[in-house]
Amino acid sequence: MKRSYLLILTGLIVLPLLTQAQSNRWKRNRYEIVGGIGSTSFMGDLGGGKDASHFITDFNFTSQRPLLHAGFRFKVLEPLAVKTSISYGWVSGDDAKSDNIYRKDRNLSFRSPIVEFGSQLEFSIIKEPVTHRYSLRKGRKFSLKQLSINTYVFAGIAGFWFNPKGLDDGPGGTGKWVSLQPLGTEGQGLMEGREKYSRIQLAIPLGLGVKYPITRDISVGAEFGARYTFTDYIDDVSTTYVDKAWLASVDPLAARMADKSIQTNDDNDPLPNTEYGGGSQRGESRYNDFYFFSIVTISYKLRTGRNGLPKF
Repeated sequence: MKRSYLLILTGLIVLPLLTQAQSNRWKRNRYEIVGGIGSTSFMGDLGGGKDASHFITDFNFTSQRPLLHAGFRFKVLEPLAVKTSISYGWVSGDDAKSDNIYRKDRNLSFRSPIVEFGSQLEFSIIKEPVTHRYSLRKGRKFSLKQLSINTYVFAGIAGFWFNPKGLDDGPGGTGKWVSLQPLGTEGQGLMEGREKYSRIQLAIPLGLGVKYPITRDISVGAEFGARYTFTDYIDDVSTTYVDKAWLASVDPLAARMADKSIQTNDDNDPLPNTEYGGGSQRGESRYNDFYFFSIVTISYKLRTGRNGLPKF
């Protein structure tokens, strides 16, 4: 009888400890190095879809450009992580590739590097497995029960640098790509009431990610995130045209880059150039620009030392 009581007492003490140890296993690998490649997409004033809505129907797949991504992830809690990352890519837009007739007539285009440094909170809808028994382990047969794909949503804040450039390909042009912000194509810095925009801005990343472990330490994944920005000038277009003759007297290059408009007939054949007058709409200032990151990632877990810091 005493032996039975002793076994029950031992079980009551040991089982909670084993459960706690199992639940805290994730702390042994709470640090991760993340790398990835992918593509960017842009949604602003230039290019886009037929309805020029500045929403998902305005998305144009031809604007996708390459992206490099690197980051460091730290698990605060088992379902909650913080990732700090740096990304380098390009964004672009081209009115000639749009299905909207007014954008085609405007005939502007741009490209710009994007260098983003940001931090995001990631909340796991489906938690990451902590066991080492993965479906690709040698000698194990695959089963759906083993298929546990970590799925998370994220939100954060990021700072980014951009530098829109346009091709100087009009009459008298040099055929070179030139930085547009210093020119003041909409009179920024040249006339009262229009200040130059900063090429360093803030963005709010929002998105969804998945991650699947292939070994104890290595996982592959994918992440898609939209970046809402606090600028409408990633493509150097936002408000109205200024008088082209006046702008040409200040800077002929700025005048060439500000207005490349053409007119088309019902068959989309080009007609002789008709310049827009000062004050005519050039962009849509009611909506700020968006850009998107689509990334394929690979993650490597670092062991946690006794001091709570990662072991490299």
